[in-house]
Amino acid sequence: MPARQRLSVVMIAKNEAELLPDCLASVNWADEIIVLDSGSEDNSVAIATQAGAKVFRSDDWQGYGIQRQRAQQYASGDMILMIDADERVTPELRAAIEQVLIAPPSRTVYSLGRSNLFLGRFMRHSGWYPDRVMRLYPPALQYNDNLVHESLNAEGAPVVALKGDLQHLTCRDLVAFQRKQLAYAEAWATERHQRGKRCGLFSIFSHTLGAFVKTLLLRAGFLDGKQGWILAVVNAQYTFNKYSALWALNHASAEGRV
Repeated sequence: MPARQRLSVVMIAKNEAELLPDCLASVNWADEIIVLDSGSEDNSVAIATQAGAKVFRSDDWQGYGIQRQRAQQYASGDMILMIDADERVTPELRAAIEQVLIAPPSRTVYSLGRSNLFLGRFMRHSGWYPDRVMRLYPPALQYNDNLVHESLNAEGAPVVALKGDLQHLTCRDLVAFQRKQLAYAEAWATERHQRGKRCGLFSIFSHTLGAFVKTLLLRAGFLDGKQGWILAVVNAQYTFNKYSALWALNHASAEGRV
């Protein structure tokens, strides 16, 4: 009978002292936990160390994708589970992962269904559930270099959906959530501008309207009640910020200001 595969839980974090205890408790059954700290000024490092995690530090921020690559380099397990401080592995998901670990090693990548919290409600529609993400995978694979919205380079590996939810505390505070969204929009626009992407005024408003309609109607956000309506507006606002920031960079570049 083959030996059980070892699991490395890997995460990147910065100033996550409030969220880390519950996150780490939900994966304390893993063979090792790797935390790459990005320069926390709170007691995140102490909390992670006390919980038994192996903590490393990298202040040279080059985007989420590269930071995840760096964190994974410290892992020694046969499988990687990449999570964030605002996520929790439910008992049902743990059971599904345990079944993977007792199976023979393979190139298979496993997708986890995220249950996203938005202003006190775990959304069931709006495009936020099951919100599958590829997070459990062999260490031969790694994340891409994207500044934001990074993803795993699956390289044609088969993908299998696991049962059980990965709870994601996406938005507990609307203002804080929007600050983060604005930072993501800026990074997205910068990355696209550097690739030579262009954006006109029509694109700004067509994409903004499309985001609202997609969330509220096509993805049945109205079935999520008041939160669904608010999320539709938030998604439209985020889309507007992305494309208007790209337009502004294009405009400044044309005038020789950047």
